[in-house]
Amino acid sequence: MTNALEQRLVDLETRLAFQEHALQELSDALAAARSEEAANALRLHWALDELRQLRRALAASPVTGDAASEPPPPHY
Repeated sequence: MTNALEQRLVDLETRLAFQEHALQELSDALAAARSEEAANALRLHWALDELRQLRRALAASPVTGDAASEPPPPHY
């Protein structure tokens, strides 16, 4: 009877070890995903800031060029 209990205990400890390992892997994956999300949010913030600056620059000096007054492209 004790042999069956010992085997059951070993099985439970083995399952627990696998579950702890899986939980650690999920935790690591979640941490990596959060880090990547933060980096992407920062890149998006920079891109939006640059877009705002370009819009302000274009609004301050609008392009009023006439296509007829421009020289022909080099391939002509």
